[in-house]
Amino acid sequence: MPRVFPDKEALLDAAFSLAAEISSKSPVAVQGTKVNLLYARDHPVADSLNFVRNWNMSMLQTDDIVKSVQAAMEKKELKSVTFSKL
Repeated sequence: MPRVFPDKEALLDAAFSLAAEISSKSPVAVQGTKVNLLYARDHPVADSLNFVRNWNMSMLQTDDIVKSVQAAMEKKELKSVTFSKL
């Protein structure tokens, strides 16, 4: 959702906050999201959903999902979780 900021400083604060939030996530999940968004931009919905399904079946074989769920159940911040490397 687009936001309007009163000045450059507020804009940069929001941008760095978003960057920090994204960087706390699993690198595999972040890269997968980027790949799937780029694919979906140029393909029909049905093809994009099929691509996401195949991506998830093949690329989400790391322990990142288990670590994320465990952190959520233990009410830990994702910053404290060590995710898999790309």
